[in-house]
Amino acid sequence: MQVFGTTKDGKTAHTITLRAGDLTVTLLTYGARVQDLRLAGVDHGLTVGSDDLADYEGAMLYHGAIVGPVANRISTARVRLDGMMYELERNDGQAHLHSGSEGAHAQVWDVVAVTQNAATLALDMPDGFAGLPGQRRVTATFTLSAPATLTLTINATSDTTSLMNIANHSYWNLDGSGTWHGHRLRIAADHYLPIDDAFCPTGDVLDVTGTGMDFRAATVLGAQTPPLDHNFCLSEGVEPLRDVLSLTGQGGVGMVMATNMPGLQVFDGRPQHDALAIEAQHWPDAPNNAHFPQIKLRAGATYAQVTRWTFAG
Repeated sequence: MQVFGTTKDGKTAHTITLRAGDLTVTLLTYGARVQDLRLAGVDHGLTVGSDDLADYEGAMLYHGAIVGPVANRISTARVRLDGMMYELERNDGQAHLHSGSEGAHAQVWDVVAVTQNAATLALDMPDGFAGLPGQRRVTATFTLSAPATLTLTINATSDTTSLMNIANHSYWNLDGSGTWHGHRLRIAADHYLPIDDAFCPTGDVLDVTGTGMDFRAATVLGAQTPPLDHNFCLSEGVEPLRDVLSLTGQGGVGMVMATNMPGLQVFDGRPQHDALAIEAQHWPDAPNNAHFPQIKLRAGATYAQVTRWTFAG
């Protein structure tokens, strides 16, 4: 580990570098982030990161971070849980985004274990953290395996009923360029969630057929691609790990993403359009949409997410 910098509140953040096969990944303890990911034979990084901690406390709040305990938006910034109404921080207009300004992305995580190819980080969330009940503990294990696979396993527990929907918020550009135009994207989703003017789900679940949201066949992205900040519905609940997305750059670098989660949020990175944020998670705003897969985490249960990225040059 190496010192990366000091946060605004005086905490020290470190980098951790993992290696296996053709893959080298640098993590940050600040936000449990993927700061950099390198594939042997490719002369640029594949994810967007920074060497300056101030960037992660500014314009790059979510880049590469684990966001939670509840990723994505909660419309009207309020949820009812076991008969109690919880008022949450309104940090995105009238909505609550990525658990507010002090969510997991803005915390220095504890280092539990590090080996050459794996690291486990942990974050204890006290009762009231991000406006929600429960003493919660989240662990994130990053594991590299040859020739070029990164697997992220996230587990979480709570001592009372709470909400849990965690996501890795990495931005991907496989060409190392200033735009994702020319990338080919495939998503194994028959349905998606339309959004309102506040970027929150309307509650409808729509068929992708005949729409610009149909990426079931590999599609070249460009100026014709509709604005993207949508959840693609992979299933109606947690499933066994399966391939759900592929992304291929113009230079031939490819990424296949697998997850056990029921949803996949894809954000086009506007206005820059320099990289795609691809986030495995539950469907957003589930507490306010009873017909969505729900995100309650009860005492004694364990939240378990597995996401895997496999790269090839």
